Amino acid sequence: MKAFSISRYKKDSDLQLVDVPEPVLKENEVLVEIHAASVNLLDSKLKSGEFKLIVPYKLPLILGHDVAGVIIKVGSKVKSFKVGDEIYARPADFHIGTFAEFVSIDEKDVALKPKNLTMEEAASIPLVGLTAWQALVEKANVQKGQKVFIQAGSGGVGTFAIQLAKNLGATVATTASEKSFEFLKDLGADVLIDYKKQNFEDLLSGYDMVLNSQDTKTLEKSFDVVKPGGKIISISGPPTPLFAKEFNFPWYVKFAIKLMSSKIRKIAEKKNVNYSFLFMKANGKQLAEITKLIEAGKIGPVIDKVFPFENTNEAVKYVESGRAKGKVVIKMK
Repeated sequence: MKAFSISRYKKDSDLQLVDVPEPVLKENEVLVEIHAASVNLLDSKLKSGEFKLIVPYKLPLILGHDVAGVIIKVGSKVKSFKVGDEIYARPADFHIGTFAEFVSIDEKDVALKPKNLTMEEAASIPLVGLTAWQALVEKANVQKGQKVFIQAGSGGVGTFAIQLAKNLGATVATTASEKSFEFLKDLGADVLIDYKKQNFEDLLSGYDMVLNSQDTKTLEKSFDVVKPGGKIISISGPPTPLFAKEFNFPWYVKFAIKLMSSKIRKIAEKKNVNYSFLFMKANGKQLAEITKLIEAGKIGPVIDKVFPFENTNEAVKYVESGRAKGKVVIKMK
């Protein structure tokens, strides 16, 4: 099969189009013919080697964390799916590889595709949907009437998280350029801050939760926004010792993470704010819950551009440019 892979870690390098064997199916896996995939900043960060301590992949590596397609084969112990099912998924870490014609996925990470979405629309959802769900529902337990600040509202995670937070009954603030304001209001944002002209830390206070996706400087400013006892959940780091323990990293990785996060943890303790790092996990059951919201019309996909499979490198570069509103999708068929 054809696939786009990397053979070494390098920020500015292109993915290579290669011919590789079709995945060998395990007894608890389904083989998916890929109709569409989507590009995430995580793909770029893996390509550059930024996460090689956390997810030490063996190279060469086929990238791609989102998929929508059709099951063409099932393992002997698969119970929940059958050949012909239209599905979508975020394959688990160390089982990624959706920039390809086929991928094998553990059935526990798979959900049936929302009936009201195209393959391209469905492929845009899993990683950002699960990230938002695990931050807002699982970790923060956002309740009706709470105030939530979601940074970079027009990005892939931001566009989904705004919709989910609004569906949970929260008041939602976000940062974006002024040209995105109307678009973000339509998604449900209540408070819009032009990051080019305004400082969010001067305008927001008493927030219950912040979803941080930006640099460390922005993260530090976010502590001025959250009320005592509130939560900051970061998907861009730094990781914490609790995260390192949960993932059972080697002692030297745990030590490095402890050093990396020491300043942020001290600020969190001083401000009486709960800080945690989220590296989202594949989860078919949570994706099925997201499907219910999508089919009920409460949340929808936001797609900026669709690229043909042969233009995967252009799709990755477009995501890296930071100009995308919502998701960038790769179409196989």
